[in-house]
Amino acid sequence: MPRLPAQPGTVYLVGAGPGDPELLTQRAARLIREADVLVYDNLVSPDILALTRTDAEHIYAGKERGNHALPQDDLNLLLVNLARQSKRVVRLKGGDPYTFGRGGEEVETLFAHQVAFEVVPGITAAAGVAAYAGIPLTHRDYAQACVFVTGHLKDGTMNLDWDGLARPRQTVIIYMGLHGLPYLCEQMMKHGLPPDWPAAIVQQGTTPNHRVVTGTLSTLPQLAEQAQLKAPTLIMIGEVVKLHSKLAWFKPDQ
Repeated sequence: MPRLPAQPGTVYLVGAGPGDPELLTQRAARLIREADVLVYDNLVSPDILALTRTDAEHIYAGKERGNHALPQDDLNLLLVNLARQSKRVVRLKGGDPYTFGRGGEEVETLFAHQVAFEVVPGITAAAGVAAYAGIPLTHRDYAQACVFVTGHLKDGTMNLDWDGLARPRQTVIIYMGLHGLPYLCEQMMKHGLPPDWPAAIVQQGTTPNHRVVTGTLSTLPQLAEQAQLKAPTLIMIGEVVKLHSKLAWFKPDQ
């Protein structure tokens, strides 16, 4: 069934994927081209922004560590106000809007103000970065479960279910955990995983700045510091990390 084009007075929460513009869905790419206003975050690449019309308005609403272009409550109301001006609004988020993207908070505000909205899923960083890094999220020999967590909670802490995370035969994916990496690895070992448990951190996965550092819970913090990695990063913990040396196919420097 054909989908309607972008409608005036509607907000579209669109997942931009992990970085590579070719990982956009067809629906996402079409709405970006049709938007009157694009409200985007710091994880959206210039190649994706270039898909917009030349007369489309761009509003940066990125959130970097210690530097939020717009407080979340103000951003939520901005989307409401733009829609009430009968604009076709695309709220473009890196990865997937409902996976650590605060999409749920924004949609709640739109619903409360009776603003029409649509959510367009994107390839979340875990799936995209894992594929490009050659680290399967699950594997019959190593991991029958996969857990996604964020390394930076709303109050700035990293208060996670350590007992639930420090288990064998699963893969743990940590978003936004670069600055808490030493504490993260320490807690995983403290709650039962061995020091030589495989772990990796990927910088700006799927993009030209894609870099993978592999090690163990005991060595990864120092290796990451030596590599001088820059956000955004994704941390992957589990025996599937051992497959990176065989399965990594994406080499942006070639």
